[in-house]
Amino acid sequence: MRTLESVTALRSRLQDWRQAGDRIAFVPTMGNLHAGHLALVEQAKQHGRRVVASIFVNPMQFGPGEDFERYPRTLAQDQARLKAAVADLLFAPAVAQIYPAGLERASRVEVPGLSEALEGEKRPGHFAGVATVVAKLFNMVQPDVALFGEKDYQQLLVIRRMAADLCFPVEIIAVPTVREADGLALSSRNGYLSRAERARAPVLYQTLRQSADRLARGARDFAALEEAGREALDAAGFAAEYFAIRAADTLAPPTPQTAEVVILAAARLGTTRLIDNIRQVLVK
Repeated sequence: MRTLESVTALRSRLQDWRQAGDRIAFVPTMGNLHAGHLALVEQAKQHGRRVVASIFVNPMQFGPGEDFERYPRTLAQDQARLKAAVADLLFAPAVAQIYPAGLERASRVEVPGLSEALEGEKRPGHFAGVATVVAKLFNMVQPDVALFGEKDYQQLLVIRRMAADLCFPVEIIAVPTVREADGLALSSRNGYLSRAERARAPVLYQTLRQSADRLARGARDFAALEEAGREALDAAGFAAEYFAIRAADTLAPPTPQTAEVVILAAARLGTTRLIDNIRQVLVK
């Protein structure tokens, strides 16, 4: 597996593969790879002859006071894991390769309608940063297919809409969340948790699961379920930021016609911010 840092070298390597007729699958990441990322790579091998991964900690999607500076950067370890997973190429650019004119002067991509609520409300500008960097990476790699995890569910919908609106000829494939045995969704930020916090962290998924079970049994007072979810998290020692039930395809509030919902939550446990979600079909 080769590691490339420049867009010029990346395009040269990819051109050779395209001329050979190879289908290219792309897995964009911010590094500090875990089993969830490697599941994306494994799925990518089912959809492309060549698998390209990227590692780029994107400053545009971090707000003031967030963890951009301390976000774990483990390039050598990540290279070894991608090589073992039989990825073909790693693109690991510096910030100047992605934003050559500087961050403040960079053009931005906005995805209205999906970006403002939930994560967008709690992290203003976050999804503009996500959409911008993914659009730039799609232009650089020009993949046939790109894979994203369902743990970042709102991000997944934002990227789907962005790719469709900007006419990127990229198939977006969602990969189910990979979890620890106790249900905690894998995340690079889990490493911030203390031992006591790590023992408590699975309550987030358990609370989502309880709400999904109530919906499966016919509960339809969404506001009451949301309030109960927030209260359960707060009682368990979290600081809930949101606990929301939304239509799975649009993130709009559900209506009597909604066939499937997604329950999304964000909560702080100590200094660590965790997010998770679960989908539930509504039986009529």
